[in-house]
Amino acid sequence: MNTYIIGIDTGGTYTDAALLDADTGQVLASSKAPTTHHHLAIGSSQALASLLTASGIDRKQITRVALSTTLATNAVVEKKGARVGLFVVGYVKHFSLPVEALIFLKGGHTIQGLEEQPLELDKLVDTLNGLSNSVDAYGICSAMAMENPAHELVIEKAISMLDPKPVFCSHKISQLAGMRERAATAALHAKLMPLMQDHMDNMRLAMADHGLNCPVTIIGGNGEPVAMEQAVTRAALTVASGPACTAWFGARQTSATALIVDVGGTTTDVAMLEDGRPRLAPEGCQIGDWQTHIEAVDMFTGGIGGDSQVKVDQEGRLSVGPGRVIPLAMAASLPKKADWLGPGAQGKCISLARDTSPDEATHPIINFLFQHGPATPEAIAGSTQLSGIPLEKALEDLSRKQLIQETGFTPTDALHVLGQLQLGNTKAAQQGATVLAKLCSCSVKEFCRRVIDKTEELIENLLLDSIIHRHWGTSLAGFLSDRHNHPILGVSFALKIPIIGIGAAAQAFLPQVAKRLGTTVSFPEHYQVGNAVGAALICKNSVTLDQSS
Repeated sequence: MNTYIIGIDTGGTYTDAALLDADTGQVLASSKAPTTHHHLAIGSSQALASLLTASGIDRKQITRVALSTTLATNAVVEKKGARVGLFVVGYVKHFSLPVEALIFLKGGHTIQGLEEQPLELDKLVDTLNGLSNSVDAYGICSAMAMENPAHELVIEKAISMLDPKPVFCSHKISQLAGMRERAATAALHAKLMPLMQDHMDNMRLAMADHGLNCPVTIIGGNGEPVAMEQAVTRAALTVASGPACTAWFGARQTSATALIVDVGGTTTDVAMLEDGRPRLAPEGCQIGDWQTHIEAVDMFTGGIGGDSQVKVDQEGRLSVGPGRVIPLAMAASLPKKADWLGPGAQGKCISLARDTSPDEATHPIINFLFQHGPATPEAIAGSTQLSGIPLEKALEDLSRKQLIQETGFTPTDALHVLGQLQLGNTKAAQQGATVLAKLCSCSVKEFCRRVIDKTEELIENLLLDSIIHRHWGTSLAGFLSDRHNHPILGVSFALKIPIIGIGAAAQAFLPQVAKRLGTTVSFPEHYQVGNAVGAALICKNSVTLDQSS
């Protein structure tokens, strides 16, 4: 009897599924469904339903489900995920990390594992009492905890008694020196644990909908399968899950050196193949501002994709990303675009992510939306007395909790207007383009071409910066973003290796990017669901190795 593996990739915009023959690795069917952030099980169940209907196979023949996800990567890039309180113990030189609270305590151990000084327990208790309402999870990093984790374990126990929330200790994942990197690694695990718990719970529900009870693995950032039961406690290992699957799918296409580029809705991920094999980051991966000790493919991620928000300021200047919004063409009913869409804080419309009862409308923003319907941040500010940074923080918090969703004009909308995409409501995209084109003093088609050009430029810059960072260990992002406007210096680059494009949006943007860089781009069969195929391939190879050993 033939057996099969299902690969599922949960991205910021779409959830993809692919069915592989477990013996041959042949892709037999694939499907796509919108990712439903407020309840991930819905999108996953829809993708599975389409896949199983198309294939017509017996559920009992499915021996494993392999998961790939960019949710963790997207959460870091978009500065979402859990609010983390990070305790750093016994380190004199202070540093900053993108966490909700960073607390330095006396304590720590020497390289021989001896206590350097007693743990500052009074400050720990006082801090926990003050933090409980402002964080969702905790990270702990103590000096030389890999030699003696005693102080990390004491803090973990104190948190369990005073504020029982998810906790991650650095000694559980990193045996390397470098306090900032170890602290970032611990904080990143803590930040992603609640998100991964939600993802795993929803995947169980989606599988139950279709009578699937086979083993489940999630692919780690290093391309190694992680058991579903370990995915939460080791959440940050999945932070480069999507890029790892991207790289392994790309490795199926060539035995040469190539750049694998996955253009999604929220981010673009770049990975390098050397002689047909994905390269691992030698000192741990970096995502956004986070340099970590997490073993992962040598990848680079930027906040640019098909659903990046297009913004126009009061002077008619256009920018794209890094934040993601629901494209106008893909959104449910909204007020007339001309009544809300505009420059600055009028660039996006906020709406409730799900049906809300009057009893739930205690938050001033939720109450306003419940009473008045979708509105811009500007309109919300005028009625709730929230504005500026407090309003941004409140909207970020509600978005993180999946209580609201944000809609605006995106490159996806521009593609609809230009007739290059027909997935959604082209009329809604045209209405938005008409409003914003007027602000830019140009025609609708010219405006949309500018959006596509800007998106391609940002992807091009990301590719260049990834290569510069990989070979010289530095970033030239600021220079690259402004190099075409320099009054004296003219700089151009050529890429000596080919690009392999992956992701639903890749074919819309990468041909021109490749042309700009003087190279070629190819789109393998099933490139639209490449991460789902990659997850299943990694799982297939892992099972084969287990059976042969």
